Amino acid sequence: MFHLAHISDIHLSPLPGITYRELASKRITGYINWRRNRQGVMTTGALEALMADLKAQAPDHIAITGDLVNLALDLELEAAKLWLETLGDPADVSLVPGNHDAYVPGALDKACRIWEPWMRGDGIDNAGHRVQFPYMRVRQGVALIGVSSARATAPFMASGDLGRGQARRLAKMLDEAAGRGLFRVVMIHHPPVRGAAPAHKRLYGIGRFQKIIGKHGAELVLHGHTHLATRYEIDGPSWKVPVICVPSASQSFGEKRPAARFNLFSIEKQDGTWTCRWTERGVIDSDRVIATIAEHELDVAHASQPATGS
Repeated sequence: MFHLAHISDIHLSPLPGITYRELASKRITGYINWRRNRQGVMTTGALEALMADLKAQAPDHIAITGDLVNLALDLELEAAKLWLETLGDPADVSLVPGNHDAYVPGALDKACRIWEPWMRGDGIDNAGHRVQFPYMRVRQGVALIGVSSARATAPFMASGDLGRGQARRLAKMLDEAAGRGLFRVVMIHHPPVRGAAPAHKRLYGIGRFQKIIGKHGAELVLHGHTHLATRYEIDGPSWKVPVICVPSASQSFGEKRPAARFNLFSIEKQDGTWTCRWTERGVIDSDRVIATIAEHELDVAHASQPATGS
């Protein structure tokens, strides 16, 4: 059995020292938002309690769907690398970037260089160059496919994008994984579902993403961005594909959005048939006690069937 943990929207705190020069950009609005709305809500205490429990569950792999940082300051990117190193070997942690990781022009390139070991596809040597998305890693019969929706946007915008080139590569990877009989997990930061996020935070390319999944299939889509615990479904070739979001990993208890949480997916193939059990664990009180919130069985029996072609 393969145990896959999913976390998102880490928003590591506190913010490092910031210069006036660094604030002379979109970062000024983000800095004000942090001071007014997030400084006391996204906390290291909640994150530390959650991660201690996650590690106690001993997952085989951790999927992180973006927003490790807040303003994509150079010091933040380096601090996030140190935090990633605490999670284990980069081969056991798969990361895709979020909009906060690409907060201003040039930030995403820096983040991808610094965090490259956690976004390196199997058999790929990026040789110091920017990561090409999507990337694919295969672990115990599970294909982890990382898609990037991150991009720098104008002030007061937090939208994402899925371009044609990345969509074409995604289609090929899904077909390759299906041909190998793998359980396909697609990771993306922005929700690839209409209405799941406000217009200024939406993914541009939702139709393109859903068309790819509808034609080529997947077993599970994981995302973040909204800081909510949601489950949607989109059409696969002949089945419904679950699209699951996890709340922020650093959200404190008692606020408008759900407290810090992680999802754990137990994926197994028995007698040629895949099963997937989904467990939600998170902070349940102001003392940061972690407990199981809910458990679900996902219908993934179709994953045992041969691919129908592209």
